[in-house]
Amino acid sequence: MTALTNFTHSLPAALPAIAARHGVSVEALNSECFCISLDTDALGRALESEIGQPGLLELVRERCPYLFAARPVFVSPAHLARMAALVQAIESVVALPAYRAAVLAQSPDIARHDPGGALGVFFGYDFHVTEGGFGLIEINTNAGGALLNAVLARAQRACCPAMNDLMPTPATADALEERIVAMFRREWALSGNGRPLRSIAIVDDAPAQQYLYPEFLLFQQLFRRHGLQAVIADPGELSLRGGVLCHGELAIDLVYNRLTDFALATPASATLREAYLQHAAVLTPHPQAHALYADKRNLALLSDAARLQALGVPSATQAVLLAGIPHTEVVDPAQADRLWRDRKRLFFKPFAGFGGRAAYRGDKLTQRVWQEILAGDYVAQALVVPGERTISDQEPAQVLKFDLRDYTYDGQVQWVAARLYQGQTTNFRTPGGGFAPVYAGPT
Repeated sequence: MTALTNFTHSLPAALPAIAARHGVSVEALNSECFCISLDTDALGRALESEIGQPGLLELVRERCPYLFAARPVFVSPAHLARMAALVQAIESVVALPAYRAAVLAQSPDIARHDPGGALGVFFGYDFHVTEGGFGLIEINTNAGGALLNAVLARAQRACCPAMNDLMPTPATADALEERIVAMFRREWALSGNGRPLRSIAIVDDAPAQQYLYPEFLLFQQLFRRHGLQAVIADPGELSLRGGVLCHGELAIDLVYNRLTDFALATPASATLREAYLQHAAVLTPHPQAHALYADKRNLALLSDAARLQALGVPSATQAVLLAGIPHTEVVDPAQADRLWRDRKRLFFKPFAGFGGRAAYRGDKLTQRVWQEILAGDYVAQALVVPGERTISDQEPAQVLKFDLRDYTYDGQVQWVAARLYQGQTTNFRTPGGGFAPVYAGPT
């Protein structure tokens, strides 16, 4: 792990902190502090000058105008530490042979294929955190937004000198970018490759049409600045020739996988699937990572004391898991009456869902949707309300919900971001909402 030693410390120690002497709570800061805001001029410079991608600001304005939130979010150091501890606890369980056997037995065949050493980049552990509540909502294995948050760190403005010490420095964003490149190089090395990494394909379906396409452009520029050839490609643009994955004439060493076809099951993913099975290129993240971490059924296992005990999970680790993961169960039509009665305390999600799609708060359910849930592959999770952030001091006050995301690699937190939104789930469609920086507030 030598390449990563310098930056895999616990993140709370690296975040700007508000001294306890201010004598205000995190909740008060989130409802009353308007001293730090998004600097749109600095955002433009970060996107186009420092990052070196002319026209990107205009693309963001046209494609995703609510990508960056107007205000930061404040979180207590205790909650940040608890989030990191829960990540470590889950990673320790996933490493258990008994857990892996149980999970992979119910997964697609491709999930049991040996990925060749790659761990998977950009896991995203998503949390709801308030003064009186805490819960891991889900885990994603192709979490977007990390590089966008490096841009965001360069584009904050404080209205008074007293708040300047909270502001991230350019070196903070630079360090995250260095960590990202080192992570991809480590994925290549872990896969048994002795020579240096030379080329990366950033792959998604019709990438230019994706909402986060601006981030793909940022990744391409970042990789190129570090001497790597980088292309953005639809999986249908790839070919497999003589055991080598190619994009045109370029041989691809590593695929940064942004597909939501997690099992590479669609016809469009056929070439990439075959390249993965032949170890013709390193794929990260890969189907096994999704099965072990992101399948929502895993949350039912990880929040079940009896199953954890049967797996041999140490009691201290069980305590962390049971306190931090809301009770989750697989929806069984035989339990329909009970679940319907309890629906106002539950949130329903499909096993392989992502981006809040087809996910429902129980108190919003119609009978039609309820029947679809009973007929589909869903879990029911105990409801944990999200935090709230007031983003304007004008009347009437605009209050948005937020969740927190730990971006992790190899069990270590790389960055913490917030997402502000209205509605049932994050959507990047809310004025004033989007990705927000996270600052550690009073304990």
